[in-house]
Amino acid sequence: MVHIRYSRWDRSTRNSLDSDTVFDQLNEYMNDSGDLQQAMRRLMQKGIKRGENQTKGLDDLLSQVAREMRKLYDEYRLQSAMDEVQEQLESIVDQERHTLEELDQAGQDTQEKKQFLNNLPGKVSEAVEKLTSYRFENTNAEKEFQQLLMQLEQIRKLENWLRREGSLFRGQTPLQFQESMDLMERMEELRRLEGQLSSMQLRDVDKELLEKLLGGDPKQDFEGVMRMQSLLEEGGYVLEQGDRFELTPRGIRRVGQLALRDIYQQLRRDGMGRHSARYRGSQEIQIENSRPYVQGDALHINMIQTLKNALLNGGGVPVRIRPGDFAVYDSEHTTRAATVLLLDMSWSMSWEGRFAAAKKVALAMESLVRSLHPRDYFGIVGFFTRAVELKPKDLPQATWNMGDPFTNLQDGLHLAAEMLERRPSPNQQMIVITDGQPTAYCRQGRLYCEWPLSFGGISQRAAEETLKEAERITRKGITINTFMLDDSPVLRGFVDDLTRINRGRAFYTRPDRLGQYLLIDYLSHQRKKV
Repeated sequence: MVHIRYSRWDRSTRNSLDSDTVFDQLNEYMNDSGDLQQAMRRLMQKGIKRGENQTKGLDDLLSQVAREMRKLYDEYRLQSAMDEVQEQLESIVDQERHTLEELDQAGQDTQEKKQFLNNLPGKVSEAVEKLTSYRFENTNAEKEFQQLLMQLEQIRKLENWLRREGSLFRGQTPLQFQESMDLMERMEELRRLEGQLSSMQLRDVDKELLEKLLGGDPKQDFEGVMRMQSLLEEGGYVLEQGDRFELTPRGIRRVGQLALRDIYQQLRRDGMGRHSARYRGSQEIQIENSRPYVQGDALHINMIQTLKNALLNGGGVPVRIRPGDFAVYDSEHTTRAATVLLLDMSWSMSWEGRFAAAKKVALAMESLVRSLHPRDYFGIVGFFTRAVELKPKDLPQATWNMGDPFTNLQDGLHLAAEMLERRPSPNQQMIVITDGQPTAYCRQGRLYCEWPLSFGGISQRAAEETLKEAERITRKGITINTFMLDDSPVLRGFVDDLTRINRGRAFYTRPDRLGQYLLIDYLSHQRKKV
């Protein structure tokens, strides 16, 4: 069910905040956690704190609640809060004792009642409760007691509150009973508001209470938080499904576009993203454009333009068409490619922020291929102890797999090859995003897992089987391009061997240097930075 929220229009917020800005911030939080639900919570908590688009989050409101509570703690002193009630009780008891003395002098036995009053508890609420079973002799004292008895529940509540929090109030302003009750009520409302804001359930927050306790600006800040969620839904980026949020297809595309912008803004425009194709595809006619015929052109004749040229160049009936009158439609060669991206999701990718960097590269590559070559096939494989096919919608929230911590690149390459076989193309390639640490492999249908012999090393058998799989892929004419997120010499050596066998390309970087790649181009035997 789609929820639409309405709030008071605010010109400054309207002008400074839009759905793209909010989603860009959400994407940054999602890059850190890999989880949309956590990212949404963090967006609501932190708000937006960049450039001119400053929007407070729930944490700012919680800080204001905490400051208001500290202000009350520092201003008031509650030691005297019960003095007024204590004095009322003592006055009632003194009046009754005085009457008992008079009755005693008149010859009545009041010893039992005197003893009852002498044994009253020291706690006011307990003394009042005990006096409910006492029959007063003094009419005025009984009347005052009935008034005090009406406050018994308040007295108990204040006593319990003072016992829990009385020591926190260290100010200089003393408060009487009713003032203390008002302060207690305000503190309880602040705690209730604090609980509502902390729960992250925006619909449960009492906006009237927020305005009452904190004033007008915090209420507008809270409406700004609600506005952020509304903008994401109105912009078509996020869809609320019950208690969860889901990325829409537009949101998924936007994640890829942002990743592409972040990673490749430092690279030359033609450095990557173009098909390095050895085969030319078929020609496609561009019916909206035509040009004069040149000898050697394909005869895709634009007959209307040709006849028009003939009439303009002399006309007459019958129409005489000369060679210069011919016009043909523009055409261009198109090259289609089939690509499978392999994303390392093993445990080792959790180190040093590798997986976050890998996923960003994967998102960027997916967006790059989809935007420049929308008719190309683009598949995704996630590999850990085994390999699985991923859908593009799964990629923004993909994370490394702790349950299956090994790295089975061999199985990933094998699955990717099967996917490419189902999509025949003269230009096939694989893009591998990895830290280059194979620790699992399959042989004769059986899975083998091995920890490396040393930290930062590889399993020798896993490496050998993976390179054998690379040889089989190479014989099929499939190119492997590797994005390497570790600079360990042993791991680099493995990727170098993989790249030499396949004669593809390798891009070396570390998670904190995504914008820089050391391009190893084995086709041209050149080494350069791009």
